[in-house]
Amino acid sequence: MTRKTAVVICPGRGTYNATELGSLSRHFPDPALLARFDAMRQAEGQQSLTALDGAAKFSLALHSRGDTASGLIFAASYGDFLSIDRDVVEVVAVTGNSMGWYSALACAGAVPPEDGFRIANTMGRLMQQALIGGQTVYPVVGDDWVPDPARKSTLLALVDEISWRSGHALALSIDLGGLLVIAGNDAGLKAFESAVPPLQGRFPMRLGNHAAFHTALQAPVAAQGRDLLPDSLFTTPRLPKIDGRGQVWWPGAQTPGALRDYTLDHQVVQPYDFTAAIRSAAREFAPDLFVITGPGTTLGGAVAQALIQTSWRGMASKADFQRLQAEAPILISMGLPEQRGPVTQPRGSK
Repeated sequence: MTRKTAVVICPGRGTYNATELGSLSRHFPDPALLARFDAMRQAEGQQSLTALDGAAKFSLALHSRGDTASGLIFAASYGDFLSIDRDVVEVVAVTGNSMGWYSALACAGAVPPEDGFRIANTMGRLMQQALIGGQTVYPVVGDDWVPDPARKSTLLALVDEISWRSGHALALSIDLGGLLVIAGNDAGLKAFESAVPPLQGRFPMRLGNHAAFHTALQAPVAAQGRDLLPDSLFTTPRLPKIDGRGQVWWPGAQTPGALRDYTLDHQVVQPYDFTAAIRSAAREFAPDLFVITGPGTTLGGAVAQALIQTSWRGMASKADFQRLQAEAPILISMGLPEQRGPVTQPRGSK
């Protein structure tokens, strides 16, 4: 059997929701590793992942908190990465969206899984404790997903103009395919939300329990993270890893210290360009597949939109993507059972 090459993509915050409740018990392939994650949380006085995932009912107030969601999302992502059948799929690179960078660290072998969990859990806890600012989401493409550079430029100019107003903090947080994630303080977010027209009955959409990730407002959190997470956690990755600038971290080409500096400084306080990460993944590695780990299924649209903006395989619209996906899938979302099955090994198999 000829293996298909794949870039693996780890999702960020907001992807463990009600439909994902119980996903660790259903899919996590290494009970001993999950028990170690649980022990690490319990040592910090936190509820275990097993208890959170096994709750009778999903609680937005609990499960979406940074100090809860980060651990759940990391574990689900890393468990899915371990579940990929390497006789079917050859992983050629990894990347992630926002906190998915922490998951991708472990997937790429730049940190052991326990240290990757420590990083994700620590940063989630610090951000929840500080909860500086917030985020709102707004689309830059229409329902057809055709790129609209003029619309994007106009929105970014608006963000810049608001940021200069007295008492207003506002900046691009994540360039997410066909969406812009904008972050700032309440005054800045309200100014943006009142200046743009409502779209699709849900945008602009303020995100609950989200801080102003990837902006200068997070500088205190980044400093705390650097105090708590030493150089010794990091090593050079075993797999190429694509960051939130679109830069590839090649095995053996960078120092662990440089990787830590990016992870706990630039990645926290500067915009995260997920679109650039997908563009680099496509152009540098030309994979047969883009495999998105769980939890959730919400990142698929952003990946497809980023590929359209890259003109990957001649795609220029949502219809083009749907046609290619129907002919021979190029995007696999492990959160969907019908897509998960063909790329995973049976649970418990070696």
